[in-house]
Amino acid sequence: MAKNGKMDPTNIVPFPVPKGLRNYVLIALAGLGVWFAWSAIYTVPTDSVAVIQRFGKYINQTSPGFHFKIPLGVDTAVIVPVERQLKQEFGFATQGARDPYQGTRDGILETRMVTGDLNAALVEWIVQYRVSDPVNFLFHVRDPKTTLRDVSESVMREVVGDRTVGELITTGRHDIGAEALIKMQELAVKYEMGISIDQVQMRNINPPGPVQESFNEVSQAQQEKERLINEADREFNRVIPLAEGEKDQRIREADGYRLKRINEAEGDVARFNAVLAEYIKAREVTRRRLYIETMQDVLPNIEEVIIVDEKADSILPLLNLGQQKGAQQ
Repeated sequence: MAKNGKMDPTNIVPFPVPKGLRNYVLIALAGLGVWFAWSAIYTVPTDSVAVIQRFGKYINQTSPGFHFKIPLGVDTAVIVPVERQLKQEFGFATQGARDPYQGTRDGILETRMVTGDLNAALVEWIVQYRVSDPVNFLFHVRDPKTTLRDVSESVMREVVGDRTVGELITTGRHDIGAEALIKMQELAVKYEMGISIDQVQMRNINPPGPVQESFNEVSQAQQEKERLINEADREFNRVIPLAEGEKDQRIREADGYRLKRINEAEGDVARFNAVLAEYIKAREVTRRRLYIETMQDVLPNIEEVIIVDEKADSILPLLNLGQQKGAQQ
């Protein structure tokens, strides 16, 4: 009741709130609190960092682990894998890849290239890269992964266009990958893409369908050429060392013979000098001794000995006595 024109608060009857509605309100408040807490917590994997934006403006980066941010969409955390090696495939696509930018986007079109000798080829390759600067990766280029595909395709066409198809299918594969890697990295730095190129790996290199048979014949001829060269090298490696060994053996034999003759000559000289010294001391005695020693060496090898008198007129009739005697016997 009113007293003196005023409402008595003690007589106000509260509006009855249904019990079910009260439970719904409590559940809604609890859900709002859970969502509030959930939106304030985020987790960064061990191979990534989180780039924090507040109302779209870059604030900072956070390391792996549990972190808190202002909820309700004020702060947003973008996870960027900086330690994971990513790759893009050109001319083919790995089944089950999670990254939509990993596999080929234009099919065979992006692999059609013209070589330096005006031949057509279908070139497949892989680019392996990492995110080196998350800020540049997210904000300096509108779509860095698409840009990387465009850069890679442009560079590969330039490098392939400087080489012949023969180099492309034989010895030039490694050089093409190395040169493409350097040029891709230079463009990535120039465009501030926040990407570091780790490796460019060449895969299948095939000709277009209409010239596949001729290309296979050329490839077989190249392989046959390499086989013959390898066989020639193997024969070279077998024959040349053998010849070198024979040469060294002949040289050693000649050196041995040379040393033998030198030693014999030096021995003869020493023996002659010794005899000469004795001869100088006693000429007649030495002369007689040499004569006797010579006779001792010569006479045992003579079958017949003929002693000729100095006063005889002729000895010819007597020289064949031994032969006649042997014939009669």
